[in-house]
Amino acid sequence: MKQKKIRKIGIASALGLVVLVMLGLYGASNYMLNYSLNYPKEERMTAEHWKNRMKNECPWMIGWMDSVYQHHCVKDTFVTMPSGYKAHAIYLYAPKTTEKTAVVVHGYQVRSEGMLHIAYLYNHDMGYNVLLPDLYGHGESEGDHIQMGWKDRWDVIRWSEIANEIFKVKSEEQRVKNEERRVMNTLQVIHGISMGAATTMAVSGEKTPDYVKCFVEDCGYTSVWDEFSAQLKDQFGLPAFPLMNTTSALCQYRYGWSFAEAQQIEQVRKSTKPMLFIHGDKDAFVPYAMLHPLYEAKTKGRKAIFIAKGSVHAMAYRDHHEEYTRIVKDFVSKEE
Repeated sequence: MKQKKIRKIGIASALGLVVLVMLGLYGASNYMLNYSLNYPKEERMTAEHWKNRMKNECPWMIGWMDSVYQHHCVKDTFVTMPSGYKAHAIYLYAPKTTEKTAVVVHGYQVRSEGMLHIAYLYNHDMGYNVLLPDLYGHGESEGDHIQMGWKDRWDVIRWSEIANEIFKVKSEEQRVKNEERRVMNTLQVIHGISMGAATTMAVSGEKTPDYVKCFVEDCGYTSVWDEFSAQLKDQFGLPAFPLMNTTSALCQYRYGWSFAEAQQIEQVRKSTKPMLFIHGDKDAFVPYAMLHPLYEAKTKGRKAIFIAKGSVHAMAYRDHHEEYTRIVKDFVSKEE
């Protein structure tokens, strides 16, 4: 009888310990998921904040930025995405009527105005139309969490369709007069930085319209799992197992996607259209070591690589803007 009682106590203790561990893992997973993906609208930086930051980081574009805003060249559009949420983007026409168009995708906790330096590259230096969306849960778009570029791929494909609808039309004067004429589709590049680059790579593995000609990814990660694992180790000194597994499962339950499925590198493997890969060799936030596996994963279609010497995360354009512009222009122009 005494042994049975001891055994029961042992089983109860073991079960209690399992319950405590499970509760602890749930609490830690809930914390990590909120820490990583929760981004309330009241915490989002304003458009003015990002415009001023762009001016400070890239002072050569101040005159252009002041001009396009003073002359009301930057326009807003709101659309309802197929998933039902209201999304926002800004856009501006090229100085001269053209079918050449760039869809420029921002990074983690940024917004459309935080990509005005890349808009400058395309609009001012290359004469492109530009559309800059606010991804789900960013800027003026609705959304209750960050999707890390995974489910965002469907929205960016929709934004490319909207860009085609906007920019394939006639010049401003012809639109005002409502003149009719045969119009051509746009010729598009999708260019993203950081999470925007991860979004761009995720898009590249899906079927995209013929007018999407090529992609530029700047410091994107191989997968959401890899990126969060790297940050878990760097910021908290923790191994991936078991917290990544439980947090990924919680993300699946709460938001309908998991870290494990968000494999940008697998999307690159499927991609067939040209892609330019850019990364700063001093990037620790999205580790530089991710660049070459991504580059090697692309086996179909034209590709090129630009390593920004000495650049930390998302600063390749700031540090090397003339070389960056030349390389992007050369790569993209082959698709015109």
